[in-house]
Amino acid sequence: MTGQGDPRARPQQYASHTVTPRRKKLAPDPDVRRAIVDAAAKSVREQGVRGLSVATVLERAQLSTRAFYRHFESKDQLVAAVFLEMTRSEVGRLRDKMSQATDPIEAVAAWIDGRLDLAFDEDIRAELRQVSLEAQSKMVSTPEAVTPAYGAILEPLIEQLQRGLELGVFKDIVPAVAAKSIHGVVWAGTQRQWATNHWDRDEVRDRAVRFCLRGLGVAPNTIEQVTALG
Repeated sequence: MTGQGDPRARPQQYASHTVTPRRKKLAPDPDVRRAIVDAAAKSVREQGVRGLSVATVLERAQLSTRAFYRHFESKDQLVAAVFLEMTRSEVGRLRDKMSQATDPIEAVAAWIDGRLDLAFDEDIRAELRQVSLEAQSKMVSTPEAVTPAYGAILEPLIEQLQRGLELGVFKDIVPAVAAKSIHGVVWAGTQRQWATNHWDRDEVRDRAVRFCLRGLGVAPNTIEQVTALG
């Protein structure tokens, strides 16, 4: 007889059990991911980020929960993708505006002017105001959801700051740090306009451009020339 502790008994103990093979996890599909992001972006435009529901997004895209988790680990990751997608057109618009500049100084002024459209251009304001406010609030609560989009907005500005530093027209700056400071100045002006709705665009632009270019070490006479181009 074999005892309970006899190893020879163990194979018989499990002989009748069958092993079910694990289902192979499907690879992400770019088209499916695009459908989810597009559906989520529509929901955000209609109801804001706070009203975003994964169930509603999947119903709109006619996809399953399994499809969602094949492409996103969480709702926050989806929000980050939506912010980044909605930012792409804004970045393209900024680059187009900056492409008309003849040097990095004018390009920085063009970026400032372009971002002020959030406050003064009715079409852009209607499209991006609520999303911009929600993105700003998430910088504190869920920064990982906003950081990629925020970085994309700053990228063309950082490029011109780096170029200006190399050419010697900007003095003693760290481009990434300077870009965040410029963004802060413009965002403050934008929020003030949203709150009061009575500021003159030329006045706000002039003040922001002068302040930012002085901080970059641009010569006073050059600042006068750039602001005159307004």
